[in-house]
Amino acid sequence: MRQLKYLAEFSQSRDNNFNLIRLLAALAVLFGHSYALLRQPEPLGATLGMSIGSIAVDLFFVTSGYLVTGSLMTRQNLPDYFLARFLRIFPGLISMVLLSVFVLGAIFTSLPAGDYFSSSGVYQYLYKCATIVSGIVYTLPGVFEHNPYPAAVNGSLWTLIYELAMYVLLAGFWGLYACLWKRYRSPAMRILTMILAAIMIYAVRHHYLLNMAEFDRMFFMFFSGAAYFIFRKHIRLSHAWATVAMLALIFSHYFSHYLSPQVFILAYYLSLPYLLLYLAYIPAGRLRMYNRAGDYSYGVYIYAFPIQQALLSLAPQMSVAILTVFATAFTMIFSISSWHVIEEPAMRARRWLTERWKPQQSNLDVLSKG
Repeated sequence: MRQLKYLAEFSQSRDNNFNLIRLLAALAVLFGHSYALLRQPEPLGATLGMSIGSIAVDLFFVTSGYLVTGSLMTRQNLPDYFLARFLRIFPGLISMVLLSVFVLGAIFTSLPAGDYFSSSGVYQYLYKCATIVSGIVYTLPGVFEHNPYPAAVNGSLWTLIYELAMYVLLAGFWGLYACLWKRYRSPAMRILTMILAAIMIYAVRHHYLLNMAEFDRMFFMFFSGAAYFIFRKHIRLSHAWATVAMLALIFSHYFSHYLSPQVFILAYYLSLPYLLLYLAYIPAGRLRMYNRAGDYSYGVYIYAFPIQQALLSLAPQMSVAILTVFATAFTMIFSISSWHVIEEPAMRARRWLTERWKPQQSNLDVLSKG
């Protein structure tokens, strides 16, 4: 491989490590939750000031920003964009929520079956967690009440609201670019476009009632990934720059003890997207064999928490290691099934729909070429 390849030279290929990275990130969230659900401190959190789960979520958002932006810029079709996002998130999510309510909840509730199924809380959980557009409910009546971390059924779903918010913002920014920024080059229209973008950010955050600190972090990660795709022709991937990014993390962490923790946070925010894309494209060989399997990361992410809670309900004294091992085994069974039975067929359905419904151009396409 010749030195200093640009990111654009890799971005068109599906032969990469994104599926493997996302799976490892989802398993890292599971591992981090093993500590939290047993009420034990996570070692990495004490060392770095951020948990392994937080880092894993950041990896998800950078990856999503990069790949989803690539999809939108390639197709330039908003209906197709929203259909793809809907079919990637909701079929698997709805299936998991139905299983949580009618199987897991029915088994683990302390209430009589009649009381459980007649409770409004069951159907509020079903609606809110299956749609996630109006917030998340974390508890089912009588379920996991005596766990070390009581009552919570699925503490992973909250990030999906932020993911949806980023999808909406990306579509909105694309619309502003196509309708205003690209067509009208006067300073006044450029300023108006930026004002509208700021209003859009505020409106989305306010609508979803998102935590400001979490929103800022996930916004940065998602749109860092988006920026890497947009400027892919100008960004080089190399061992040297990856080494610089790693050294920046190491030295900033060391000196943060003497200066400020924000030194490491800044280095982390700037280095993580580059290192992720480097690992996604540069390491090859046998690592790429994982692509023959499937993208099991989403299933791992949404099934792990309730499975961990179910295991702890049966054996609340188990260790972090034992919980992680058993939860990983059961979660992989559900995630593999979800991918092959629900998620992949849904994605094929999207391709089938777009092949048979081919508008000449969306209104946005026409405007963007006007």
